[in-house]
Amino acid sequence: MNIGWIGTGIMGGAMMCHLLQEGHRVYAYNRTKEKALAYEKDGAVICDTIKDCVEHAEVIFTMVAYPKDVEEVFQMIFANAKAGSIAVDMTTSSPTLAKHLYEQGKEKHIHVLDAPVSGGDSGAKAGTLSIMIGGDPDAFKQVSQLLEVMGTPHYMGRAGAGQHTKACNQICVAGAVSALSEAIHYARVNRLDEKKMLEAIAKGAAGSWQIDHTAPRILTKDFKPGFFIKHFIKDMHIIQEVMNDHAEHLQMLDSVCGIYEELAKQGYENDGTQSLIRYYEDQKK
Repeated sequence: MNIGWIGTGIMGGAMMCHLLQEGHRVYAYNRTKEKALAYEKDGAVICDTIKDCVEHAEVIFTMVAYPKDVEEVFQMIFANAKAGSIAVDMTTSSPTLAKHLYEQGKEKHIHVLDAPVSGGDSGAKAGTLSIMIGGDPDAFKQVSQLLEVMGTPHYMGRAGAGQHTKACNQICVAGAVSALSEAIHYARVNRLDEKKMLEAIAKGAAGSWQIDHTAPRILTKDFKPGFFIKHFIKDMHIIQEVMNDHAEHLQMLDSVCGIYEELAKQGYENDGTQSLIRYYEDQKK
């Protein structure tokens, strides 16, 4: 199958490789071309423009950074992709934008799905992501086998439902990373062996994906981004905007977002989300 792939960053590049390994012809585009060129050895056809990337594609995947990037990219897709193609946005973006692009796509006879993912860089490399899909069920069925090589697809319903589901995921992640960081900080203040503490609680009621995957990075002071702080702030702002429309606030999320915004001000916006521990370390100084 001819596939267009837009966005070859930490997540997107790893996800795209699974499609290459399945023998699909993948046309890849990245705003910074050098990042895409790294995948030429894996068989990707590197394109200079979005037009070159999408014009022959039956299915197009996008994995970019911010909603404004999604909107810009999709205008190019609508202008150059062939009628009947399917465009799958895997960026964590706005549910409102997802619905808008779905409607625009119908006018162009292009099927649009919103399909954000969860599982971090490790899940992207292993092909174990959780993929949350919104849009027409027939379009989902046509791409389900492609999604399955990247992880486990969950069809959630109408356009925007995938993004709403990812919002729920990010709310849970915000609480889990914050709780994990506070537990490690508490252990340090009270002179516990942090590793032994985590081993003791990991198999009990406190056990979580964050303890298994994020805690080891915190203990080794590995703050390289599996998921950028700046992108998590973006996700939380989207959630806040949605809840503002309902005249409601999520107290825990607002609190965690405030901590990450403070870290970004201190210059840590390009760290991974595990860098939240720095907030507690800096408080102690």
